[in-house]
Amino acid sequence: MKIRTESLSKTYDKKNQALRELSLDLNLNGIFSIIGRNGAGKTTLIRILSTELMPTSGKGFINDLDVVEKAEVVRQEIAIVPQEARPLPWLTPLQTVSSYLMWRGYSYREAKEKGKEALRELGLEGKEGEKSRKLSGGQKRKLMVATVISSEAPVVFLDEPTTGLDYLSRKELWQLLSKMKKDRSIILTTHYLEEAEILGDQIMILDQGKLVDIGGIDHLRSKVKLPYVLKVHSGNFKIEDDEVQVQPVSEKETFVYGSASKIYGLVPYLLTNKMKFTVEEASLSDIFEQYLGNEEEGGNDEKEDW
Repeated sequence: MKIRTESLSKTYDKKNQALRELSLDLNLNGIFSIIGRNGAGKTTLIRILSTELMPTSGKGFINDLDVVEKAEVVRQEIAIVPQEARPLPWLTPLQTVSSYLMWRGYSYREAKEKGKEALRELGLEGKEGEKSRKLSGGQKRKLMVATVISSEAPVVFLDEPTTGLDYLSRKELWQLLSKMKKDRSIILTTHYLEEAEILGDQIMILDQGKLVDIGGIDHLRSKVKLPYVLKVHSGNFKIEDDEVQVQPVSEKETFVYGSASKIYGLVPYLLTNKMKFTVEEASLSDIFEQYLGNEEEGGNDEKEDW
């Protein structure tokens, strides 16, 4: 699956720039995670590529099809769960999924069979005949994901699909998406950096509508100054060195960020003093802060991300 953009821009109300001449050229198989602060342009990019929103300028392409000029053809190749998507309250989950599939061209029998299978995969088989208004918020979100899973579309857009799900439900969905990616390409936006790291074969960082970097987790880690973290089981651990960053986490733990040589250079001292510790590669959360800083998130988003 190819995603390409040429100087793609979107401005709201003639002043709020959600995307700023964004140019990408990606060949993607698997899951593509898009992360950024609120107002970074994540949902705007998803909406343009999925033919829901017109760009102000520039072009976007899915498999070399212009998403504006060939919108009808593109829609046959994609499925999307928007950030604000909710099921109709008077329909049952099975009616929701099967009606969506019939709209996409499946027969009634095929739609019903595929709908039942998708609901079962998401743990909703016991709810298939219940009115959607009686579902919990997390179950409604699962239902919307079930619609795109059932469609067998080769390109799937998921805009914050796990918002409102508890941790165990998120993990169930992660497993399902990991299985799905063998047969299709998934473009995922999320505010959960752990989710982006676990699922993303490629990860894109956006900030204020501009591309910051893109690549696998190892590529992103190789670009930052402090790619390793030493976790010392002591709240009083101190070191004077401008090339490391010391962060007390609690009364019982201190994190030290630095290069491999700096971090492993501290190990003999810790062993000599019988201090408990672990050494890990920096997580995506650590990398994200180093790229963008940890200043307060700002901007307006589509709900939050335009």
